[in-house]
Amino acid sequence: MSPDARTTPLYLRLWAGVPKELLFLFIAFPLGVVMFAVSIGLFSAAAGTFATFFLGVIFLVGALYLARGAGTVELALLGWVGRPVIPRPDWNDRTAKTGFLGWLKVLFANGHYWLYLVWTMIVNFIITTISFTIAVVWFSIALGGITGWIWIGFVPDSDRDFSVSRWVADRVFGLGDRVDPLLFDSLLWLVVGLIFTATLPFVTRGLTWMHWGVARGLLGAFRTDALEKEVATLTESRSAAVAAEGTALRRLERDIHDGPQQRLVRLQMDIAAAERQLDTDPDAARRLLEEARQQSKDALEELRALSRGFAPPILLDRGLVAALESLAVRSAVTVRVVSSLPEGTDLPTELERNAYFIAAEGLTNAVKHSGATAIDLRIDLRRLPDSEETWLDVTVTDDGRGGAKAVPEHGLAGLQERVLGQGGTLDISSPKGGPTVVAAHLPLPASVVE
Repeated sequence: MSPDARTTPLYLRLWAGVPKELLFLFIAFPLGVVMFAVSIGLFSAAAGTFATFFLGVIFLVGALYLARGAGTVELALLGWVGRPVIPRPDWNDRTAKTGFLGWLKVLFANGHYWLYLVWTMIVNFIITTISFTIAVVWFSIALGGITGWIWIGFVPDSDRDFSVSRWVADRVFGLGDRVDPLLFDSLLWLVVGLIFTATLPFVTRGLTWMHWGVARGLLGAFRTDALEKEVATLTESRSAAVAAEGTALRRLERDIHDGPQQRLVRLQMDIAAAERQLDTDPDAARRLLEEARQQSKDALEELRALSRGFAPPILLDRGLVAALESLAVRSAVTVRVVSSLPEGTDLPTELERNAYFIAAEGLTNAVKHSGATAIDLRIDLRRLPDSEETWLDVTVTDDGRGGAKAVPEHGLAGLQERVLGQGGTLDISSPKGGPTVVAAHLPLPASVVE
């Protein structure tokens, strides 16, 4: 809610919502009647043709999907009116891809479809009828009352033996026939109209809240839906973390085997040959020792390169931004590091470590494969709208040739596994001709950012 809205009196805020609420109540009734009639027809047709199975199933599926659509429209209209957002149910559409029978099994086993059908065939018809009737009557009396002085003179009353205004004038005020009936009728209608007009915002707000309460109970997500989704996400993250760890270990094993290990074996062989020739051919022994020294130098360089896959001391001593700047200085391509982290932000050590590895892997891929001449590395904190969740974004952008994608057993696939293992997401945008943008989004604990 904006500051201006908070300072506006409650009654005026109620009046601001009246037009939308009235329109919702007037729309909901005809929609409810149409959906009621069609769903009843489809369900009756399904029951009548159930003996043929196939035709009955088709009608029943039609009724279920119609109910799903009607409920979705109701939730959208309630959101448009300004009622709180109702969590949408999980329709399990992603699991309904195992053939026709598998799809039917998932469809019929989903309780949300049946609740939506009950809402469409019974509950919504009753609720919309009640709310529409009350809204029309209340609005009509309010409008008719405050405009009564215009039209009341055109209503013939010669055939009426009883008049409310005359009865009130006589019994309540004791005026008898000393008052003009037409004038008193106009005043009475005006008072009634003002009362109904003054209470109209409370009526429309109450009726829309009634719709919201019913929708929350029948059309909203189950509490178990969120739990199941969280369990599925945790399972996926754990699998991705295990896969990322296995991939990293296999890559390290392969790199050590193909690099330093081979050079150390060659070094051992050169030293042994030099020892054998030290007395008989000193010059050959000297050449072998020189080659052995070069092999040891190359092995040391390769071990240093491999050690970059481990967290550098600067990361622990000076933090993530300093470690990334150090990483950028060692890059073969010009790297610009941009950080929007607020001063004094204390990130968890494990999160910093993973962010560093993700940035290092992204830079390595860009340098090796993109043909880029410049790379941007951004670190940002981002709070999700309408949520207390905060994410750390690590974005690597290069001006290379583009066309990058996550291929199994390659860099971006391993990067994706690492990000998923942290419960985050990885976005890759790499059109032909570039630029390539690899953005990793990592969730932060709630205690990190106040």
